[in-house]
Amino acid sequence: MTTTGSDSTYDPPADPAASAVPTGAAAPGQGPPRTDRRVALVTGASSGIGAATARRFAAGGWHLLLSGRDRRRLEETASGTSAVLLPADLAAPDGAKMLAEAALRQAGRIDLLVAGAGIGWAGPFLTMPHTDIDRVLFLDLNATLHLVREVLPAMVASGGGRVVLVGSVAGSVGVREEAVYSAAKAGLAAFAEALRQELRGTGVGVTLVVPGPVETGFFARRGRPYHRSRPRPTSPGRVAAAVWEAVDEARDDTYVPSWLTLPARVRALTPGLYRKLLNRFG
Repeated sequence: MTTTGSDSTYDPPADPAASAVPTGAAAPGQGPPRTDRRVALVTGASSGIGAATARRFAAGGWHLLLSGRDRRRLEETASGTSAVLLPADLAAPDGAKMLAEAALRQAGRIDLLVAGAGIGWAGPFLTMPHTDIDRVLFLDLNATLHLVREVLPAMVASGGGRVVLVGSVAGSVGVREEAVYSAAKAGLAAFAEALRQELRGTGVGVTLVVPGPVETGFFARRGRPYHRSRPRPTSPGRVAAAVWEAVDEARDDTYVPSWLTLPARVRALTPGLYRKLLNRFG
């Protein structure tokens, strides 16, 4: 019944400049360039879900602002597109604020934010270093909330837009030895629901994308490969397609694959049965 999460990977910078203040702002004395295309800011675009989502929206005609810590990988994601690169470290002080300001200077508006940056940590909670607790909670939850807070005023002022939050089924059901990651993603899910209610009538929507395991470098970077037989990992492209459809259809939630709604429903309706299944099957 349990699964693990799978964010776009949060890579170490290829060089010190890659984690500096975002670049790509308009030249001094100039306003932001005008574009008739819709503008999407995608974080975690260096690889994984973020990179696949960026390529999907580029193919759909969107103007992309791509953020991540690894400029070289961002360049690979942007290859063949007109995407603008905004390397940034969201874990840095004011990282979210600087990224949002650079994005708005660059494009003049943000019609879509896909918050895909994230990290994981696997192992017993009793052995998890305090620094890693803080790191996972900050990047997977705090930094995302701060970035949304920076981007939202312009969306509300324009009367439209959408925020896409990349969650995890771990946040719906809880995964042992991924306690902090599960907590961060559960917080993101609650935030999405609360924010959605606050934004009613503004024209701004909130979508929570809930994938199961995805075939990315996420698991290697968290310190443990994916070892469960079920659910089987899906591809980043499948998640990107689900994000595209959710934005196109203005969905509040989407699960990838869709049957992953079942564990959360079993947990909500029959928690005793759910925990028995959890203890037996993991």
